[in-house]
Amino acid sequence: MTNSKFLKHGAFAVLAAMCIAGCDAFDSEPTYGGLSVEGFNYTSYNLTNFVIRDKYGNRASGGGDLPPSAGEGSLSCCYKLKGTDFTVDWELYDMEEFSKDIYAPVKKIHKVTTVHLPPVSRSDRTGADVLAVHFYPDDHIEFEFRNDLSGTRIDYTEVHHWFKTKYGQAANPDGLDWAAAYRRTARVAAQGWTKYRFTDPVDLEQYVYYTFLVNPKFDEHPAVLRILKETDGKPGAFGDAMQKLPDSLVREIKSDKFDHVKSEKKNG
Repeated sequence: MTNSKFLKHGAFAVLAAMCIAGCDAFDSEPTYGGLSVEGFNYTSYNLTNFVIRDKYGNRASGGGDLPPSAGEGSLSCCYKLKGTDFTVDWELYDMEEFSKDIYAPVKKIHKVTTVHLPPVSRSDRTGADVLAVHFYPDDHIEFEFRNDLSGTRIDYTEVHHWFKTKYGQAANPDGLDWAAAYRRTARVAAQGWTKYRFTDPVDLEQYVYYTFLVNPKFDEHPAVLRILKETDGKPGAFGDAMQKLPDSLVREIKSDKFDHVKSEKKNG
């Protein structure tokens, strides 16, 4: 075969391969095929389902009545998504409201969130990795590609186990069943994330403890505000510092006899 014929043959082979691959081969937009999807719910409500859409008509979905902090191991497959900007339609419901009348229609809360995902290099082999979809208490959503099926970013179950184990009846004075008591803990822990972006279990444990058993406005005490400022961006440091507060200061916070200073919530 002459060089000319060889080059023509090679060019034809490349062109044929690109045609087989479809238009995506000519497109600068990233395309993700063979996707498994896993949702993680950090809100204080139950997440029933979600649908991810791109601007090319592709979609991926997941969910399955996930309570707060759930989602690990709940996979759906197999999807294709394209681009860097996506829309997520998702639905939740308040289990507390539903529990009041389990025969009444479930009052769904519908939300729509846009998500930007910069291009990511990954394999398109089915099952090679997972698109983790993280739902946060402030309604923002983050996408993350994983290949190790690692767990939740915020574990309310660990926080609740610590709280009820350490404080017993004081952690559940009205005798709620486990599920209801857990949801109550999760609601307060979610507030800890919303206000201060706490994700570390020790930080959330102390936030829950002080909110429930000391003073729900404990973070308006000047000493606590100072700790919040000094430990900002240091996972576990807030919880460690709060555990070391002198008993006299804890009693002062509990008495509510101090000059309250409004704390500054994080917004991003």
